[in-house]
Amino acid sequence: MQEILNAFRLKGNPVFCQRFGEGHINETYLTTCDTGLSYILQKINTNTFKDPVGLMENVSAVTNFLAKNSEDPRGAMHIIYAKDGKPYHVDEKGAYWRMYDFVPSSICLQKAETTQDFYNTGLAFGRFQKLLADFPAATLHESIPKFHDTRDRYRQLKEAIAQDKAGRAASCQAEIDFALAREAEAGQIVEALESGRMPWRVTHNDTKLNNILLDYDTHEPLCVIDLDTVMPGSSLYDFGDSIRFGAATAAEDETDLSKVSMSLDLFEVYTRGFLTGCGGSLTELELQMLPIGAKMMTLECGTRFLADHLNGDVYFRIHRENHNLDRCRTQFKLVADMESKMDQMAEIVRQCAK
Repeated sequence: MQEILNAFRLKGNPVFCQRFGEGHINETYLTTCDTGLSYILQKINTNTFKDPVGLMENVSAVTNFLAKNSEDPRGAMHIIYAKDGKPYHVDEKGAYWRMYDFVPSSICLQKAETTQDFYNTGLAFGRFQKLLADFPAATLHESIPKFHDTRDRYRQLKEAIAQDKAGRAASCQAEIDFALAREAEAGQIVEALESGRMPWRVTHNDTKLNNILLDYDTHEPLCVIDLDTVMPGSSLYDFGDSIRFGAATAAEDETDLSKVSMSLDLFEVYTRGFLTGCGGSLTELELQMLPIGAKMMTLECGTRFLADHLNGDVYFRIHRENHNLDRCRTQFKLVADMESKMDQMAEIVRQCAK
């Protein structure tokens, strides 16, 4: 570890290093130097991210752009470059490491403690869109190819149905029918991007509260973190996934579907924060399709859970029998609830956009 730390341009000599945070993909450490300055060191999980060089080129370009456009020095992560000038270091075992400044007087919440926290989530990811509105999204690498290509997710689902590797298709025919009945609308966001009707934007693709640093005292959002999945996409992806996860009235794997719905109150809270943060940077078509984004991201997630259940639970970690099927059912219940509330969601967007 000492050799790895010495590979970076630290201000001082490292005297302390230990595991830090609650992330599940990359290994994260907090390091302090004899100058009193602290840093975040991470080992990149190359099983998940096959192109760590491209990933760090993305992160470097986006963080540098954000730093130039943020008034608060805490408004963007700051990469500590390796002594060879690269935004990463490869150790003798071939592992990829990176380092950031530790952001002082900040806190990261695992879940919203108040509706204001959820509003601040929307505000942070809206600002992320606004600050990067002029960034050339096409220059970014796809860290996970076709991640939100819902058409391709349906291709994978139909392949899983046809192969039925775990012999489960007959027991979840209702869920299969639900998904296939909505296949025709699955590609509308990608088609709007490909046709040029909707702009390609820098998208985060993991828009949860725990990927935002908040001011320790005020809980005001400071900056968006965990940029591993930053790539070209639609603003609807980030908005929609936040609603899918944050406006649901029950856990993602709730077995009592009577508890599962999308809260219009929470939808309004997040939408108000997101559009305030965007500051008018979204197009009219993007605004019109925000409710559809929420539905599509939820439908896509449900098809992924269903496909994994049919394949024998090879992607998402499970903790009980039929866990992925339970997850699928909650997502499809949310989709159905959103469909019944689409007009109300559209009206909330119109009011918040004024």
